[in-house]
Amino acid sequence: MTAELARECARYAAMGWMRGTSGNLSVVLQRDPLRLAVTVSGVDKGEITENDSVVIDENGEAVGSDKVPSAEAGLHARIARVAGAGAVVHVHALAPVVAAEHWPDGVVLKDLEMLKGFGRHDHEEVVVPVVRNSQDMVELGDAFEKGFDPRTPALLVARHGVYVWGDDLIQARHRLECLEWLLRFKVETRDIFTGRHA
Repeated sequence: MTAELARECARYAAMGWMRGTSGNLSVVLQRDPLRLAVTVSGVDKGEITENDSVVIDENGEAVGSDKVPSAEAGLHARIARVAGAGAVVHVHALAPVVAAEHWPDGVVLKDLEMLKGFGRHDHEEVVVPVVRNSQDMVELGDAFEKGFDPRTPALLVARHGVYVWGDDLIQARHRLECLEWLLRFKVETRDIFTGRHA
C-alpha cells in the first residue's frame, strides 16, 4: 500500500495538484480498530517514497511510529469512518478552490456526462458540499459530517482544496479527475449561465 501511495502522489504532483509539500493521501489498512496509512508531513510529493507514510488511528494519531502524519490525518480518518471509504485523496487543484469561492453554499452540478465518472448519473442534480477552512480537524470533521451525503464522495474546503474518496486509491483518483473536470467546466462557463460578460 505504501508504494501505491507514493505512485499516486507522484501522479498528482506531475499534474500540478500537489505543489511543494501540499496534499496528502491515505488508504485504509483495517476497520476494527480503524487504521490507515497516510502520507507524512513536509515531504515533496513529487519525490515521495514508500517510506514516507505512517499508520494512524481513528483520531489521526500515529501508531507505533515517531513519523509525523499529515496535518489533515484526522479528517482522513473521519471520512474513512463516516463514509466507509477505503482511500481518501486530498489535493490542491485550482478549479475546486475557485468553485468553492463562487458557490460557498455548495456547488451544483447537473446534466453533464462526466458525472458518471464521478459516480452519479448525468441527469442528476449533484451538490458538492463546501465547508470553511480550519486548522482544527475536529471542527472540519464536524462540518463534513453535518453536510455528508453518502452519494457524493467529495468535500470542498474553502480557500484550501478538495477531498475525494473511493473504495481504493484508483477509484478515488478516477472520481477526483472527473470532479476536477466538472468543476473546471462550472467555473469556466459561469458567465455564460449567469448572463454576465467579461
